[in-house]
Order: sequence, then structure tokens, then C-alpha cells
Amino acid sequence: MGRAGWIVLLVVLVVSVEGTTAVKPFSFASYYGDHMVLQKAPQRTTIWGYASKEGETITLTISGKGQVNTTSFIGPIPSTPVWSVQLPAIDAGGPYNITATSSEGSINLTDVLFGDVWICSGQSNMQFTLSMAFNATEEEAEAVNYPNIRVFTVALGGSPVEEYDLLNISQPWSVPSADTVAGSDVSGFSAVCWLYVKYLSSHLKYPIGLIASSYGGTRVEAWSAPNVLKKCGVSEARKMSSVNPNAASVLWNAMMRPFVNMTVYGALWYQGEANAGSPTMNQYNCTFPAMIDDWRDRFHQASGGQTDPVFPFGFVQLAPWRDNDTITTGFTDIRWHQTADYGFVPNDRMNNTFMAVALDLPDFTSPFTGIHPRDKQDVSMRLCTAGLAVAYNQTEFSKFNGPLPSLITIWVADGTIEIDYDNKQTVLDIRSTTGFEVSCITLDKSSALAEVSENITWFHLPMVSHDDTSVTFNYSQICLQPKDMMVSAIRYAWRESPCPFKQCAVYNKESGYPAPPFVKHIIDDKSNVKIVK
Repeated sequence: MGRAGWIVLLVVLVVSVEGTTAVKPFSFASYYGDHMVLQKAPQRTTIWGYASKEGETITLTISGKGQVNTTSFIGPIPSTPVWSVQLPAIDAGGPYNITATSSEGSINLTDVLFGDVWICSGQSNMQFTLSMAFNATEEEAEAVNYPNIRVFTVALGGSPVEEYDLLNISQPWSVPSADTVAGSDVSGFSAVCWLYVKYLSSHLKYPIGLIASSYGGTRVEAWSAPNVLKKCGVSEARKMSSVNPNAASVLWNAMMRPFVNMTVYGALWYQGEANAGSPTMNQYNCTFPAMIDDWRDRFHQASGGQTDPVFPFGFVQLAPWRDNDTITTGFTDIRWHQTADYGFVPNDRMNNTFMAVALDLPDFTSPFTGIHPRDKQDVSMRLCTAGLAVAYNQTEFSKFNGPLPSLITIWVADGTIEIDYDNKQTVLDIRSTTGFEVSCITLDKSSALAEVSENITWFHLPMVSHDDTSVTFNYSQICLQPKDMMVSAIRYAWRESPCPFKQCAVYNKESGYPAPPFVKHIIDDKSNVKIVK
């Protein structure tokens, strides 16, 4: 990107060191390093860095690919000269050596690969390291078999202002090994991030770079820019503190915004636990999709249009927490809001997104507490399958998704409900007859719909039969007693911890993947509902 583009696209920031403007020697920006992966063709990637003076001529040479010249200029950081080069589109492969030369000397990046770059973010279940996961010893031993995957971890830290470069690095770009991928419970690499791409790489068969930038115990507001919070009516939008990692926007500022100049392929997200039960829980259906939109827009703009404006964004729908099957708020609300209240992704609000359903993967005996399940293999494989279908357009993998209800038929006369899944195209595996609930309302109910929705009483809905594509229930002892009542809503798996390990009710028989939770307020939404009187 040229000088004019940087000045237009990047926010002007002041970076101070002990009260004075930072002066940097000739160098690459912090997140460029030996062993890294840069985004492959057809996208182009930017390399930028610092110079000691304005107007310096910098020549960037890529082994076997020629050279590019640029001139340093005063960019977003006042009185700090920077330089920037947008590389030609380079196909997947390598390794390459990249050398930048100026009157100050030469600096080098060695063993650089071109492939896809994924950023992994969120809170503690994304930060959860490979050494803490099940089968850690085996996973550590296998890491060396994936030399074309490279890993990088951002150090924890926040900032009250948007940062142009990283404040610190926990792990520089590294080739996988037992030490660099597993490490310790504290210093190891993200298990979900690693396992997702480990599985993905067997299909793609070219280099992939992973950037882990996550912070345990943090809410979505900390990862969102102020404009996102304002859009969603979050009142904390102006309460910023670099000390409190949950202050609005501080992690966006310090741990995500610095990467916008880098071309990336996609992002993974595992977060939401900290928002469950918070004052902004029911704004998550706005803040989460709006954060995705904002990240996409900022990465696209700052990369000179090279990062896709709707880059693929995958996430984990929350796993269980406590061994208590009566809790119906908190995690249940966040799971629904993670889909912008659609119950599935991608959808009209959340384009080019994909998710792993994890509500059937409890680990109540985890030494890291039940909120941190150790089974990261299943959730990562589910993410990989969904990612292949959405992020890589390998649509044949769509058939492995968890089943979705496609038609609810209510026979009023005999009190029967039938739920068809996936337009009868998926063969179901029914592992339990529990998990479905129904609510009723009197036929002459005159309350406002909002009031009805807020004061629902739920009853267990008995499953009486099922076949390969549908499940059937009888509600005659619930909603037809007395006779002037009707079904007002149906929901499924609406519990913080809805079932034992892989024993919820509805699964895709071919893949073994579970159906996500859903709630259908029939009284005010009769789409995909057929009522037979």
C-alpha cells in the first residue's frame, strides 16, 4: 500500500514511551519474524516496518521473486517514520527469505512460507493450551509432523487507545514441536486453534499460519471497537482502562487492531462464557455479529482491500459448565445469541460464518473446572468440518452438520407434534427421548406478545416415536388440559448442561454431530409451522 493509502486508512495514534514519542530503528513490525506464514495468492500481503528517518529508500527482496522499492514516511505514529510494501501475489509454498535493505543496513526474515493465515481469539477456552487437553502427550509428539503449520502467540495486555503495533509477544513465529506447541499450561499454544488447523491441513495440504490472541475471562465488549458498542447501545462504551482487561475496547486496541494491516484468510472465536449472566448478555445478539462486521471492515480497509471484506469467521457455540440440568439461563441465552437468534449459521445476519456445536461435550471433572472441558479434539474437528464447507466452499462437508428443524407440524385434535429435520434429507440418530419442552397459552390470551414470551412456563414434551428424519411428541396431557389451550412455543436442549457426554437427543447419523439448541415461539412466528386442526 502506498503512502497516501496508509494516511487515509489508518487511524492517527500517539504511542508514547515514558512520555515521549517512540523512535524506532530500521526494523520490521513486531509480528513479522522468521518461520512465519504470509497470506498466499490470489491475495497480496503487506510487509511494513520502521525507519530512523523520513524519506529513506527501502528495497525489499524476496528470494526468487524479485524486489520492490519504497520510501519511508511519517505514518500513523507522529514523528515515527514507517515504510510499507505490498508484495505481489505469491502461490502457496516456500520457504523464502525476505530481505529489507536501507542506508542503515539489512534486516531479514528467513524460512517464510506462503499459505493461509488464521487469527484465533476469545477468552479462556481459546487460550486453553494443548498441554491441558486430553491426549496431550500424543498431541505433543505429533506436532513435529506438521512443519508447514506455524504458530504465533500475542502477550496479554490492554490499551485505552488503538495501538498500531503489538505491545508485547508471548511466542514469536515458531515451527511446531513439543516445546513450541505444547509447552506448559501457561506458555503452550491454543489447543482449539492448533487442532482446528491440524485437521484442516490434511485437506488443504499447504502452509497455514496461526495467530493466537486470546485472554481468559474477558467479555465481547473488550474485543470490540467503540463504534460497535455504540451501535448496540452498550453503555460502557467510554469506560476504558488498560488495567482492566474487561474494560470496553481495550483488547481490541492492543491485541487485535495491530493486525489489520496484515492480510489474513479468516478468524476463529471461542468466547461468551463471561457474557453469560452479565448486564449485557441480551445484547450479545447485537455485539457479537457487529464485532464480526467491524473486524471484517477494518481488516479489509487497512490491508488495501486484500483481506476479504466478508472473511470466514468460525466460532464454538458454548460447551456445558456445571453438572446441573436445571439451569435454563445464561449459557442458553448466549448460545442462541451467538447465532443472532437464528439458531444456526450462516444466516441472513451472519454471512460466511460457521460454528461447532459443543453443548453435548461436558467435562464436569476437569481439573481446570467444568467451564474448561479438556476435549478440544471433538470441538475442533466439528469446527474443521464446518470450516471446510463454509470457509473453503467444499460443500460436500455440509451434509455432516448437526440436523436443523425444517418443519413443525401440530395436530391439534390428538395433541401430536412432529418435527422434521433438514427437509428429510439427513438420517437422524436419536440417542435420548428427553430435551424437548413445550409451553401453552389460552386461546383467548390478550396479553402483549412480549409479555407472553417473558412469562412462559415450560413442560417436558414426551417423545413417543421417531424415524430416520423426524421425531414425534404427544402434548395432549399438557396443552389440551383444559381444552381452551394451544401450543405457544417449543424448545430443545435449553439447559446450561443439557445431557451427558454425546448423549443429547438428536444427531446426524453419518457424522455423529449434534443438533444445536432451538426455541420456536409459534404464537408470533409461524414460519415453518403447519397447524392441522
